[in-house]
Amino acid sequence: MVSLLSLVSTGLLCVGLGRAVPTVKSTRGVAPVDNAVLGTFTLMEQYASAAYCKSNYNSPGDQIRCNDGTCPLVQASNATSVIEYNSNLSTDVTGYVALDSTHKLIVVSFRGSVSIQNWITNLDFDAVSTSLCSGCTVHHGFWQSWLDSRSAVTAAVKQLSASNPTYKIVTTGHSLGGAIATLAAADLRNAGYQVAFYSFGAPRVSSSKLAKYITAQPGGNYRVTHWNDPVPNIPPIFLDFAHVSPEYYINRPNGLAVTASDFKIYEGVMNLRGNAAWLITDILAHLWYFGTFPIKCAL
Repeated sequence: MVSLLSLVSTGLLCVGLGRAVPTVKSTRGVAPVDNAVLGTFTLMEQYASAAYCKSNYNSPGDQIRCNDGTCPLVQASNATSVIEYNSNLSTDVTGYVALDSTHKLIVVSFRGSVSIQNWITNLDFDAVSTSLCSGCTVHHGFWQSWLDSRSAVTAAVKQLSASNPTYKIVTTGHSLGGAIATLAAADLRNAGYQVAFYSFGAPRVSSSKLAKYITAQPGGNYRVTHWNDPVPNIPPIFLDFAHVSPEYYINRPNGLAVTASDFKIYEGVMNLRGNAAWLITDILAHLWYFGTFPIKCAL
């Protein structure tokens, strides 16, 4: 269920009259999406979806499951959580770290917005300094969410990577969870880990300087957006908020199956193409990624 606060916030921030003229996709320096990449995106989206399920953030040590059927690939992999966290701090940052022996993955997943505390975090736009890079600023609410979970996540990643040195480390999340996953990946990279992040419908997280810094880090940045989802357009660019590049834009309306050819790739931290080209937006496009509605699993 979408909270009233989320609808009101989206309505205030997403207004307009129509869609801008579409542009030709750019793949400069970025490999196009093929069926293998699409399969990885789908698996990562399902790990992000699983973070909404209560059984995956209040019972560490069990199998990652979704009671609404939104993560069949995750369940088939028999991934188990190592830690699960549901913060009692002001940000209510929530998620899990899991070990997937089928795909040889260490997965750090963050839940999107469910609680009032999460929405207060989203609206905490103040730019604050961060230790990620010199002179870089970041969205205060998103950064504080990562700080609230960093100690537990970092300890789990250290333990799991030492025991499973060939496993790939990934962070993932939808909406607010995608913003935190971005910062988690950047910080873990600075600590010496090779990390890929996958975000779905994430808002802008930082200044252009930090966005460029994260873009240049090795590991892999996969920022996925969908159709006219309003959330990736906040906070606004005029407040010096930017996205990590590139954008993997799903050029497909709600309710339709996604194929590899439906992706357009756009580069640049101030990119105004793809999802940002829309003026009229739809909150349902934010809840629909690869045909699922992750927030259902919180019920």
